[in-house]
Amino acid sequence: MTSSARPPLNRRLAGFGTTIFAEMSALAVRTGAINLGQGFPDTDGPEAVREAAVRALRDGRGNQYPPGPGVPELRAAIAAHQERHYGLEYDPDTEVLVTAGATEAIAASLLALVEPGDEVVALEPYYDSYAACVAMAGGTRVPVTLRPHEGAFRLDLDELRDAVTDRTRLLLINTPHNPTGTVLTRAELAAVAELAVERDLLVVTDEVYEHLVFDGAEHVPLASFPGMRERTVTISSAGKTYSFTGWKVGWITAAPALVAAVRSAKQYLTYVSAGPFQYAVAEALALPESYLTGLREDLRAKRDLLAAGLAEVGFGVFRPAGTYFVTTDIRPLGLDDGFAFCRALPERAGVVAVPNAVFYDHREAGAPFVRFAFCKRTPVLEEAVRRLKAA
Repeated sequence: MTSSARPPLNRRLAGFGTTIFAEMSALAVRTGAINLGQGFPDTDGPEAVREAAVRALRDGRGNQYPPGPGVPELRAAIAAHQERHYGLEYDPDTEVLVTAGATEAIAASLLALVEPGDEVVALEPYYDSYAACVAMAGGTRVPVTLRPHEGAFRLDLDELRDAVTDRTRLLLINTPHNPTGTVLTRAELAAVAELAVERDLLVVTDEVYEHLVFDGAEHVPLASFPGMRERTVTISSAGKTYSFTGWKVGWITAAPALVAAVRSAKQYLTYVSAGPFQYAVAEALALPESYLTGLREDLRAKRDLLAAGLAEVGFGVFRPAGTYFVTTDIRPLGLDDGFAFCRALPERAGVVAVPNAVFYDHREAGAPFVRFAFCKRTPVLEEAVRRLKAA
């Protein structure tokens, strides 16, 4: 057998190694550190939703391949959710598609809608799968950087407009925004919508943290703005809202032609997934508003606990208006290398965080920022703060 000098990895994925989440979670296991790096809760979601999954298993619903677009009950529940919360009407049969989490929804959308050479404008920093999915689609990533301003990260609308060229095909928008916790305002979203209509751009919006907003912040779907419904693929999932991240149930809502395009790519990725869990998520989406109110209040208290503790340690703290992450600045501690800081922190303090630079094309712009997750039990957060103070 002869060996080849050709590298085994497709050049489009060159530079995409093991994700930072896998690296830092492994470091947490090895050191016994508290893992505030990866964004998953350490408690399960509502008991009634878990029981709905068990009931579906026992009743034989979803144990074999579910329908390609998703089970009808879940598609109807997604459509009802969009109308109830946002006044957006979607046909469950032609305008809703169930996916293997939001990550597959993003991948399928970009593979379906981006041609090789197309430019995709994304808000930087961004969830790490965005870069890989744009690369797999053969597109060119064009980052627009959210920059610190008055205690938050803000979008420069002039910079966004300047980033759009004749080669731009699509805007990839995330709000509430991971990792910064920024929630785009109505005025900002209206400007994004105006730009998309003016330049005839498609838009993919990642809205998985749609219900995790605090302090009067309001999540407004971009699809609700004039001229946007027919050009927007809206993505969300059950993982963040209902604390069942392992079920991997996500979805898109969009006009029929866009759903058909994304389905064409999705069917060759997972084909279908999470059969019994789809029935359970349908029931979760029908939970009363009191569940979402309680979830927000619980997370707000945990945000405040962790943010206050980090500030006492000496971090510069950006108080998030949404998501369940706190971004911090390590420069007040006399440091400026987030990678080195995060790799040393488990041994030094018994806590794991994630360097925000992994979410940037412009690594230097994210170098001093570090992200902590607060979707953990209160005693865990209290212990993490105690360890950081003692380090």
